[in-house]
Amino acid sequence: MATTNTYLTFDGNCEEAFNFYKSVFGGEFAYLVRFDSIPDSPEYITSVEDKHKIMHVSLPIGQSILMGSDITSSTPMQLVMGNNFSISFSADSKEEADTLFAKISAGGIVTMPIADAFWGDYFGMAIDKYGIQWMVNFNTEGQ
Repeated sequence: MATTNTYLTFDGNCEEAFNFYKSVFGGEFAYLVRFDSIPDSPEYITSVEDKHKIMHVSLPIGQSILMGSDITSSTPMQLVMGNNFSISFSADSKEEADTLFAKISAGGIVTMPIADAFWGDYFGMAIDKYGIQWMVNFNTEGQ
């Protein structure tokens, strides 16, 4: 079954915030990776000062997963309170991901075209015509 989760964006204090959330809700991080794990390529350039920042963290809370990351100096968006969250949708298939991405981005702005990502998933980001940020993901390992 496809799911939606909340994705939070921080300006360098993601790790601090998620350690706080972990102290509130309990549990352990299901996943935590820093920007220094990104493979070297022209597509993904991370500055030395950004390498320690969190690229992705996941904290299961009940039936949901709270997810987050830091922005970097090369992130095209400027973090402003109010645009620091997204709704993350996990599709059941690549076809469903494509369909939903096309529909949610119609009339909006594609900020990252849906495509195979270096971490192995099929992933894209868009801002819908109402200003809500979306992430559409299909975990290709679960095929």
